[in-house]
Amino acid sequence: MKIKFCGADRTVTGSQHLLEINGKRVLLDCGLYQGRREEAYEVNRNFLFDPRELDCVVLSHAHIDHSGNLPMLYSRGFGGCIYSTSATRDLCAIMLLDSAYIQEKDIEYVNKKRARKNQHPFKPLYTVEHAKLVLENFKTVDYRKKFFIDGFGESVSVEFFDAGHILGSAMVVLEINEHGRKTRFAFTGDIGRNSLPILRDPEFIGNCDHIISESTYGGRVHDKAVDMYGQLETVLKEAVSRGGKTIVPAFSVGRTQEVIYALAAIFQRGDIQPFPVFVDSPLSTKATEIFKVHPECYDKELMNLIHSGIDVFDLPFVNYIKDVEESKRLNSFRGPCMIISASGMAESGRVLHHLKNNIENPATTVLIVGFMAEHTLGRRLIESRNIPDPRVNIFGEEYSVNAKVVVLNSFSAHADRDELREYFDRFDRSRMQNVFLVHGELDQQEAFRTGLKEMNFRNVEIPFKGQEFSI
Repeated sequence: MKIKFCGADRTVTGSQHLLEINGKRVLLDCGLYQGRREEAYEVNRNFLFDPRELDCVVLSHAHIDHSGNLPMLYSRGFGGCIYSTSATRDLCAIMLLDSAYIQEKDIEYVNKKRARKNQHPFKPLYTVEHAKLVLENFKTVDYRKKFFIDGFGESVSVEFFDAGHILGSAMVVLEINEHGRKTRFAFTGDIGRNSLPILRDPEFIGNCDHIISESTYGGRVHDKAVDMYGQLETVLKEAVSRGGKTIVPAFSVGRTQEVIYALAAIFQRGDIQPFPVFVDSPLSTKATEIFKVHPECYDKELMNLIHSGIDVFDLPFVNYIKDVEESKRLNSFRGPCMIISASGMAESGRVLHHLKNNIENPATTVLIVGFMAEHTLGRRLIESRNIPDPRVNIFGEEYSVNAKVVVLNSFSAHADRDELREYFDRFDRSRMQNVFLVHGELDQQEAFRTGLKEMNFRNVEIPFKGQEFSI
């Protein structure tokens, strides 16, 4: 058995991990690398393996940094099955199409500027047609329903466990029989947090021999998830007093719904009068509809709210914006409001236009509620808080950051250092032979490795891209 690390290695984006078992190849996730435009373009076009030789993909969840390069994989000749939960497949059905559409539109916008500078045009990574076609390869399986991979006989079984990260997210456990030697191999995908709204808490996968684990916050401690309501209320009171817009770059799946859930709780308490909330993302609107049809992922608190007659996915103060003209009219909106818009790392989509039009207004609040990878606009906005006269580039133009930038990490859907250690503390150290840390920046991975070694885990590796291991 061999493992080759092909993405999200010493970084948090572009998840791809290749397993070779009995001569067959399984890809765990096929994420889009997000970062500097030209670098990302090259990384996403060039796989570290031949897609035609892959037998299947096992997908942990629908976030674009884990699923977003599936259409490119398909366009390069992949024709195998893509295994996921049903909620993940439903979300990919909208997210991959949206990713393709945004790429086409953003490239068109950028190429107009490049043409004026006599620079060569870019091409989108893949088309909407590629996204449509790859969806036909999905096969869905429920949580805790062990299944065999097509074409592998009974040599590899797979089981999904609830990761509690986003709707449908799964930790993956493969039970492998290789020439009579049985191995239990796990991949965490992204591990969620206890007490997050809407979703169930992460499920323990049981003991295993080898594990690939995310490490996004391996060295940081979040504010508690239960603190999100009080923190958000404080931010909103200050933003309302200044009379400006609060712009929230947010993933369409998970974070958008969690922010709305928190707003509902705050407004219900009556300390702040409800104000208009605009969800300016067709994808978020579609994703919210998918949330409605997957109650198997809900936690008890949400189920109790629904049974009491409160529909948190259809609240009167929330306005879902669908067409571009409605979105443009938000530029002339006066008075306090919140605009929640994708993409989550502020790298593409309508949120760029809202930031462009409001970032220089001192009455504006930019509220960061999720992880921002290196070299993304979201990360540059966070870093701007510590820079005199900060400026950022949006669509190739420079803007002063006069808006107030606020970060609330209590909304994070990733387990933090203490939550990761608490999860790993349940494993049998004598059985665990290898821990491979991925999906984390190097300082966070090193901190997590140090913590795991203090907990008596052996062989904790931080692979670099392209590195291979034999087991």
